[in-house]
Parts: sequence; structure tokens; C-alpha cells
Amino acid sequence: MILWFATNNKHKKDELQSCINKYLQDIIVKIPSDEDIVFDPQETGSDFCENSLLKARELHTLLFKKRNICDPVLADDSGLCVDALDGKPGVLSARYGFTDGKKIESGRQNLMLLDELGDNPNRSARFVCAMTFLYSFSRFIIAQETIEGEIVTKDKIKGEGGFGYDPIFYVPQKKVTLAEISTEEKNKISHRGKAVKIICKHLCQCKK
Repeated sequence: MILWFATNNKHKKDELQSCINKYLQDIIVKIPSDEDIVFDPQETGSDFCENSLLKARELHTLLFKKRNICDPVLADDSGLCVDALDGKPGVLSARYGFTDGKKIESGRQNLMLLDELGDNPNRSARFVCAMTFLYSFSRFIIAQETIEGEIVTKDKIKGEGGFGYDPIFYVPQKKVTLAEISTEEKNKISHRGKAVKIICKHLCQCKK
């Protein structure tokens, strides 16, 4: 079974494939760039759920129009919400710090966020993931999950794994940042890993 993932992020694709393989062995994840399909959705939703559904529907429509493909589509919208920054960067996490409309590399994004947070003693934050599994334009399910943690100070940035904000996100239950743990461990506790688990349970029930 081919499952199209509405993203251009190869790190997310690899992470999703790893998550799904824990529950289902017969699913191959593809992203638009695997087939040279241009996918550039305008994320105009007001929250993670709206953006996730928007991206799923856009890729579903694009695949049918361009390739006459009707495979199911999975989409996620995820981001970091920092309490002391009133929930920012939130749905704008991937676009945080855009310069002239262009994305800056994640290391600079992390430093910008730490500068904005400054020495505020409230470091609580969470990653949020809303994941949509789309059968057809009007038939879908959405799962939303989180992982709670804290934002580190600049001298505590650690880890080479993961991507994005992982090196500055400290997980108290593990006593490490998300970038310091293995992909397998991350998938057990992460916002995306927990959302995938819900989707996969649904798919398993549908197969019965």
C-alpha cells in the first residue's frame, strides 16, 4: 500500500516511515518530490488541525489531477508552542524568522527563539502534531497529540539527532533534549509518534 505524505521534508518522511513500521509492515511512504511533483501548499489555517487537513486535501487533489492517483494521503501540521511567548512560534514554526520570504536554517531559528525568550524563568513548551488521514476529499480522520517539555538556555543546546527545534527542547522524563535520543525512542514519546500510533490503530481496525 502506498501512503502519500503531504510534505517536502525528507526528515519527516523518514521519521514517519519508521513510526509506521512499528505497527504496519506493508505501507510505503512517498512524498511529492519522490515523483518530481511540485507541492507548495499555502498554510492559511488558524490552527494545526486546519493546516493539516488543508495540506492533505491539496495533495489529494494534485495527485488525482496530475497522475490520476487516488491513494490515501497523510498530512501533518506540527510546531513548537512556547508558553512565555504566548504560544509562538506555533503554526508558524517552520516559517519562524523568514528572511525575504525564505526559510532560514534551523540552527539560526533556534538561536532566534532563545534570544526572544531571553532569561524568562518560564521555559515550559510543547510540540504539537495534528495528523490527518484522508481517504477522499470529504472522508478523513484527524489525530492531535503533544509532548510536554522545556526550552533550554543557549549553554544547554545538545544533540545531533532529530531536526528543527529538537536540540533546544528538553524532555524532563528522559533528562535529555529530543536531539539526544534515538529515533526509536523519540517515536515512542514524540507528538508525531503518538499521532501516528492513533492513525495506525485506525488502519489496523479497518483491515479487519
